[in-house]
Amino acid sequence: MKYYIIAGEASGDLHGSNLMKHLKRMDVNASFRCWGGEKMKAQGATLVKHINELAFMGFWEVLVNLRTIFKQIRLCKEDIKKWKPDAVILIDYPGFNLRIAEYAKTNNIKVIYYISPQLWAWKQSRIKKIKKYVDKMLVILPFEKDFYKKFNYNVEFPGHPLIDVIEDEKKKIEANSNFLIINDLPKKPIVAILPGSRKIEISKMLKIMTTVAESFTDYQFIIAGISSYSPDFYNKFIKKPNVKIVYDQTYSLLKSSEAAIVTSGTATLETALFNVPQVVCYKAGKISYSIARRLIKVKYISLVNLIMDKLIVKELIQNNFNTYSLKKEIKKILYDRNYRKEITNNYNDMKYKLGGTGASENASNIIYNYLKGE
Repeated sequence: MKYYIIAGEASGDLHGSNLMKHLKRMDVNASFRCWGGEKMKAQGATLVKHINELAFMGFWEVLVNLRTIFKQIRLCKEDIKKWKPDAVILIDYPGFNLRIAEYAKTNNIKVIYYISPQLWAWKQSRIKKIKKYVDKMLVILPFEKDFYKKFNYNVEFPGHPLIDVIEDEKKKIEANSNFLIINDLPKKPIVAILPGSRKIEISKMLKIMTTVAESFTDYQFIIAGISSYSPDFYNKFIKKPNVKIVYDQTYSLLKSSEAAIVTSGTATLETALFNVPQVVCYKAGKISYSIARRLIKVKYISLVNLIMDKLIVKELIQNNFNTYSLKKEIKKILYDRNYRKEITNNYNDMKYKLGGTGASENASNIIYNYLKGE
């Protein structure tokens, strides 16, 4: 069968690539075309658009880029029409993907949504479009099944695919004694800095994240960089001697870290699955944040806290994300043993809630069997 997969950011590219891996095992004639990144490309997909061209963060940023976004939507529709896939598989990215869902459905193409938009946080009105245009919905957070049930819409929960990803990476790292590759790495404990994957996100977050380094000279602060961005882009934020950077080694970095400073997103969950105590940070443009405060309906911004429905890792948002508050929380994480233990104990409870291993394989089974009519 022909699968057309659309993801708008790095986490979607990761989960899409693992889904592809299992679909290929089930469907020997599988072919893929995608909007994604290097991971889906490595699995054999023809890459139509790279995620680096798709990542617009915040209400204002989306607004000023509307012409580009609508141009990309038209391109996507034309490409689907030309390629004629058996199914379109959508991964999160709702502003874009729900428009594609409508187009695909009206053209008699099966629409599968893998990794639900976060309707429980905001824009619950989108449920009407999902019920109308999405043939099969898969969710990866346990509470999402109950959420959709309130709207009389049945969904599948195959588990969370990050569990498998992290377990596989841990094995690879443990098998390689030189797992963290960095020049002139001093023998000091590490605090990881995960500033995000979008350029605009990194620009807003990284300056403050690195300012605390001078207060903890017994530690080294290492930034998880992405090689698709130039060293010059990152280097302008590195002003302290105990701040360094590694590229495309986020999991190896987390495996060897004592604590982490993390931009809100999938990285908060990845950090928790590596049992690293963390502080979650987020800062948006003033207009975007003002709109978000009025629309978003959740108590927390980090996946870790949302899954547990309680505050287990500190969140520093907008004006509270400053050098003083960040320094105070990092000090507590590094030097308060009871606090560290409390965080990691809560991580263990969270892992239990997310289910066991095999999520990507379960998802591929659900999708393939559905498309085969079984």
